[in-house]
Order: sequence, then structure tokens, then C-alpha cells
Amino acid sequence: MTFQIQAVTVYGKQAGQVRTVPFRTGTLNIVTGDSRRGKSALLTIIDYCLASSDYPVKAGKVRKYVGAYAVTLAKPGQQLFVARRAPEPGNAVSTVLCVLSQAPETPPPPLEELTFATPLDTAKDILSDFCGIDRTVKVPAVARAQTIAPSIRHALYFCFQAQNEVANPDLLFHSQGEEWRPNTIRGVIPYFLGAVDPEQAALRNRLRLLRRDLSDLEAKLAQARDLGPASGQARALLTEAVEAGLVPHRDSEPTAEETTGLLRFALEGSIRLELESRPDNDGDPLAAAIGRRAQLRRALGQSRARIADLKRAVEENDDFAGEAREQRRRLASLGLMRLSPDTSQAAQCPVCESPIASANTTVATIMHDLERLDGDLQVIGSDTPALQRQRSLEEEQLQQLRAALSRSQDEINEISAGLRALQQEPDQTQRAAHVRGRISLYLDTTAQHVSAPQVEDRRDDLQRQIAELEELLSDDTQDDRLTSYLSLISQNIRTKAAALELDHSDAPVRLDVNRLTVVADTADGPVRLADMGSAENHLGYHVATLLSLHEWFSEHRGPVPRTLILDQPSQVYFPPDYTGEPTPQGTDLSHLLNIYRTINDTVQALDGALQVIVVEHADLADPLFRDHVVERWRYSNSQALVPPEWITEQIDDEDE
Repeated sequence: MTFQIQAVTVYGKQAGQVRTVPFRTGTLNIVTGDSRRGKSALLTIIDYCLASSDYPVKAGKVRKYVGAYAVTLAKPGQQLFVARRAPEPGNAVSTVLCVLSQAPETPPPPLEELTFATPLDTAKDILSDFCGIDRTVKVPAVARAQTIAPSIRHALYFCFQAQNEVANPDLLFHSQGEEWRPNTIRGVIPYFLGAVDPEQAALRNRLRLLRRDLSDLEAKLAQARDLGPASGQARALLTEAVEAGLVPHRDSEPTAEETTGLLRFALEGSIRLELESRPDNDGDPLAAAIGRRAQLRRALGQSRARIADLKRAVEENDDFAGEAREQRRRLASLGLMRLSPDTSQAAQCPVCESPIASANTTVATIMHDLERLDGDLQVIGSDTPALQRQRSLEEEQLQQLRAALSRSQDEINEISAGLRALQQEPDQTQRAAHVRGRISLYLDTTAQHVSAPQVEDRRDDLQRQIAELEELLSDDTQDDRLTSYLSLISQNIRTKAAALELDHSDAPVRLDVNRLTVVADTADGPVRLADMGSAENHLGYHVATLLSLHEWFSEHRGPVPRTLILDQPSQVYFPPDYTGEPTPQGTDLSHLLNIYRTINDTVQALDGALQVIVVEHADLADPLFRDHVVERWRYSNSQALVPPEWITEQIDDEDE
């Protein structure tokens, strides 16, 4: 079971300033008003409170006079209150929230009673759980070698239509125009439509990891073969050492071990002779560069080990938090006990309402366990972000070490190139020094390989596991299920398009999740939404698609909030400076009312399972519109999201 929006609350920056905008669940809600009265801020406030990673509220009165935001989320028998402060000056976003479980119909608490201590990631997990999202499921990301754990943030792609999205011919879903979002939307759609079997998803993820392990193992084995002694490079270096006079000529072909020994003799013997002939060797740039490179390689290995330790710590925290939340859900059955209004103690059975004398001891024990679990979850929630930040710092350090190692190798290559140039000179000493440098580099590389743990050849085992999983997944019908579901949803889109009298509604219409658009298959070929003329078509297909998706989510228990928020669909029919007077007449008015009729018919057909919130400039007299207005924010009645008494000065950059 998932949730709907029961209220949006803003807290002013002065003591006692609270403004709550209530909404009716399971029906159409319209907030109408003049420009710059705060209507569009409602969507961004809800977005911000639902664990957004940025601060989407636009500059203006809301930002200037509001110090904290909150939403009240409701589902049968449960209520969740989520509050979040506006960012402090100099900060891009506030990273802690206040999340409270409340009894149904509980009003928003005063600001001074709120404790902002829940980290953003923890709040996102709580909201995902409240939405009914299974956080154990991971789906493959499109065009990226990783997986996605669906969350509340992904579900909102199908719940919001901002002012620049609701009639956009190029963007069908919320945030679709942002970097990486299209591939993320493509990746999570099968899960939210119910086409992903959790067990199959786990097997697919396991198969992906095994294939990656096999590829990594083959690369390591190939590297081990290339770096092993007696390679062609070792024999070539030995030949150069003989020609430079560093080792005596041999008539027989040396073995692999003998080749390595001769190279080491060529290096160490010549170094001893050089040390005997001069007091110090600080003037050898190649030796110094090789020494620096060895230090960088050791630092690189230590950094990798620290990152692995931090990764394990984060995973252990996540595993513990998951088990603790499951235990907390079991203990939360305390909410079934009916409390006495006089004593605030459990006094009645939730089934037969008979008195229970021994309930209080049980309740106290459960409450103690809940408090202990909440404390453990709070500690884990605060530790995990710190570990992730430390891991991020270590990964930055690792990148710096890799860059330094690359620069060191470039330095060695440049020094070696310079020494190769000296081979043109007749000085045998210069040529010997050049060969010695190359031998030193080779022996250093092979020493790293030899000292490292030997790579175990597990290819046969990995290939066997991969084959077993491929056989298990050979009859996976996820793609078939998704195709079938999209076909049924597309039929509903076409039905609504016909009711809205949209172009091409007489042809087959389909939702294309690869291109994230709507396509009409006409006799002249496919016509995408972007190629359909008129903004009315763009708006109509947006509304038809989102309503059809929410019908599917409601009927098939999709873990998506049962709320659809539309920002100013009337912009297609009325000019941007429309103030509501006089009311336009004619075909445009008829078409706009048809949009609201389609929305209202869908909401009523779902019998409370869907809530639609629309913010509008228009204020129509027709009962279809008028009867669903919950707020009117106009200059004529001095109503707005931010009450006039909060405003202490005039500003020019007011928000919508």
C-alpha cells in the first residue's frame, strides 16, 4: 500500500508562523490563483520534502520568508509527517530531515517540537518503505554497467508534471530532460509496472556479477602470463645486456630462472661497480624516477585496501539497518492497541474492544524495544554517511595516486627516450646505463607481480555458475510481461485520447519506453509526440498517458504514490498573462473542461485510489472545475501560500 498527500505546511522564519494547505485524498484538488502567489511552489516543496538531493524551490517570497517545509503523507491507518529546513546561507541543500510516524488526522506539530536529525539517505529509505517499494530489488541500469535500487525518487518520475513539462512535446516524464535521467527512467519502469519478478531480478544481478568476475579474472590471468619471467621482453633485455657488456655471452639458451638471474646480475653488478667508482649516485635520474614510482605503487595498494574496508563497513551497516527495520515493523503492531484518552495507556482490544488489564506491560516492553531499535537505526544512519564521505575522499586520493603514477611512468619513458638517444654516441658507458635502466624497470614490475597474491584460476567454476544461471533465466518472461503490460496501458491511452478528441487517436497509440514518448502508428508511418502538431495534442497525450499509468499502478498495486500533480495545464489554451477575468469562452474553454472531465472520470472510476492535484491560473465557473477548488490565491482576497502578514518588505524576484 502506498500514500497520498494530505497537506503541505510551511513554517515562517518568525516564531509561531505556520501555514498549512490541506488536500482531499482520493479526489481532484484544484489550487487556483494569480501569478506570483506561490502555486507552483507546492510541487517543488513536495519534491524537496520527499528526499530531493537539491533545493528545487525557486527564488522569491517562498525562499525569502519560509524557514522550513513539511508534507503530511497518508495511507489507510497510517500517517507520516516529513519536514525539512530550508538550506542555511552558503549551503546548497539541507541534508537532515524530521520524519515522524503519526496517528491519522494528527495536525502538523509546531516548529519548535521538530527534531531535524534524520540523514537524507535514511529519510529516503523510510519514504521508500512507506511507499511500498521493495528495496531488496535491483534492476539493471540502461547503458551503464551497474544496477539501480528503485526508491521514492524514481517513483516521482510518474507523479509530477511541472509547468515546463505538462505540455512539452520532447519530455513525457518528470525530470526526463536532466542528465542520465532518461536511462534511469527506462531502467525502473519495468519494476513499477510489476514486470520485474524479485527473484528473477536477483538472479539477473548475480549473473551480471559473475560475468564481470569472469572477465576480470581472465584479464588478471592474461596479465600474469605477460609479466611472468622468461617472457619475450626478458630475453630481449638479456640480449641488450650482453651487447652492452653487462653480462658475458652464453652459447646456450638460458632457462627462465637463469634469464631473471642474469638480468639481476647485470643490474646489481653494474651498480656495485658504479658505486665503487664514484661516491654517490644521486645524479641518476632514472633510478630516482623508478624509486618514486615504487613508492606510488605501494601507496596505491594501501589506498585500495582502505577503500575495500570502508565499502565492507557500509555494506555491514546497510545489512544491519535492514534487519533492524524489519524487526521494527514487527514491533510496530503496537499501533493496533487502542489507547485510553485519559491515561494514554493501552486499554482495549483492537478487535472486540474489551478491556485488557495486562496490556500496559506488553506495550511498555514493545515501546522500549522500539526506542532501542530507533536509537540503533539513528546511530547507523549517522555513521553510514560519514563512512561514505570517507570512502569518497579515499577514492579521490586513489585517483590522484593513479594520475601521479601515470605521470611517473611518463617521466620514466621520457628519461628512457633520452637515454636511447645517447645510444647514438660511441660511449659504451652511456649505452650500458640505458640498458640498466630498462632492466631495473622490468625487474620492478615483475617483483610487484611476484609479491602479489597469485591469481587463482577459477574460470571453470565461474563458467559453470554462469551456465546454470543462464539455464534458470532462459524461460524468464520479464520482457514478454512488459510488452503485454505496455500494450494494455496503450489501449487506455488511446481511449482517453479519443475522449479528448486528439489528433491520431483513431490510429493505434503506444507508449514507447525506449524513446520515452507516445507514438501513433498511422498508415503513413509512426508519428511521435514531438511530431504531432499543436500544444493541445502535447498536453492531451501527457494527461492521457499519466492517467493511464496511474490506473495501472492502482489496479496492480504498483509501489508509486497515488498522487498526480499537474502544474497549469490551462497554459495551452489561455495566454501567459491571463488573470481570470473575463472568463474565456468558445472552443478553448470546451477543450480545457474536457481535460478536467477526463481527469475527474478517471479519479472517480478508481474510487479513492488516486488523488490529482492541479495548480491553475484559470478559475472557471463550470461546476466540473468549481466544485474541486480547495484554495483560491488571488490579490483580490489577499490569499497566497505565504500569508501577507509574513511579508515585511517588497521584493522584485517573486516566485510563481
